[in-house]
Amino acid sequence: MRQGWRWFGPQAPVTLDEVRQTGATNVVSSLHQVPIGRAWTQAEVRERQAMIETTPPGRSDLTWSVVESIPIPDAVKRNGGRAKAEIEAWIASLEAVAACNIPIVCYNFMPVVDWTRTELDYVIDTGATAMRFDHEKFAAFDLFVLQRQGAESQYSAQDRARALEVFDAMTEAEVAEITHNITSALPGSTTEPLTVPEFREKLAAYADIGAARLRQHLIEFLEAVTPVAEARGVKLTLHPDDPPRPLFGLPRIASTADDYAALFDAVSSPANGMCYCTGSLGVRADNDLPAIARRFASRIHFAHLRATKREGDGRSFHESAHLEGDVDMVAVLKELVAEDNKRAASETIVFRSDHGHRMLDDLNKTVTPGYPAIGRLRGLAELRGILHALGAVAN
Repeated sequence: MRQGWRWFGPQAPVTLDEVRQTGATNVVSSLHQVPIGRAWTQAEVRERQAMIETTPPGRSDLTWSVVESIPIPDAVKRNGGRAKAEIEAWIASLEAVAACNIPIVCYNFMPVVDWTRTELDYVIDTGATAMRFDHEKFAAFDLFVLQRQGAESQYSAQDRARALEVFDAMTEAEVAEITHNITSALPGSTTEPLTVPEFREKLAAYADIGAARLRQHLIEFLEAVTPVAEARGVKLTLHPDDPPRPLFGLPRIASTADDYAALFDAVSSPANGMCYCTGSLGVRADNDLPAIARRFASRIHFAHLRATKREGDGRSFHESAHLEGDVDMVAVLKELVAEDNKRAASETIVFRSDHGHRMLDDLNKTVTPGYPAIGRLRGLAELRGILHALGAVAN
């Protein structure tokens, strides 16, 4: 398995030399500066690739192995194959990546909101901080800040009463914070930052789009782009919904094993693959993570390895340490290693320690939310330890 590290580019708080110090060899990056929907050029991709792969004297080599992500424009999610111009631009970006021999592209198909958290610095019992999704705070935002039309029908009377209590106790600063965390697009997001009125407008555009229709739009997208990926030797990897359940009345279609099976049945190309994210999938108690890895092993080309801890009735959760929480990481890695051992070196799974606690000196620094250096380094070291114990080689 190949050790990856997400790098947000030259302005990121973590430098490439610091990436080398973690032991990672494969970089996961994207052209975040390019507006969503505009085609990437080969020149832009090569410029980023040169930053990553031009090795200073005396330094270890890094390889840009995964693009995370080429964002899929909202028009594709709403209109499927009818969004021809947007799909053609996405294909142009894919071809630019393929021309630079970058073999894996990650993407997601979450409408309006990407990965969602209510708190970015939730203090845990060690004094470090973690990201958290608090269902009661989320409901308070949905019902009383966003005031989404029809939201009341999607919460029980008990939930609505508790959300009102939570909202009444929130200060203006807390309201501003949760609004920012939900609507402004977190790092690596493939959706646009929105104001509250814009957010309502985007949601309204999906009023008539249910799960079946959204899935069909994804299938139409894959039918257009997968032949290009297969011809160019690129693996497409769909990231799960985060969290893996409907938010704001929006459908989610990459939350369970059955969701992925439907997509693989519809578009059977080996280029149609999976980003296996233990943190996202692990939020649902009914997702058997080792079984999912076993079932879709040949489709897994990229893995996000992290753990989440479900709270209370399971609707709230926070990011735990990588070997804690609700993910049996040893069982997961046994499945991934078994698959990895069947592959040629150039086809092995790229994994990265996903997210991480903000801890030690990172508590005193400006960090990218979810992506502090030290917490991710701890996670990578722990994952590497499991791999060594399993007799696997982490490259």
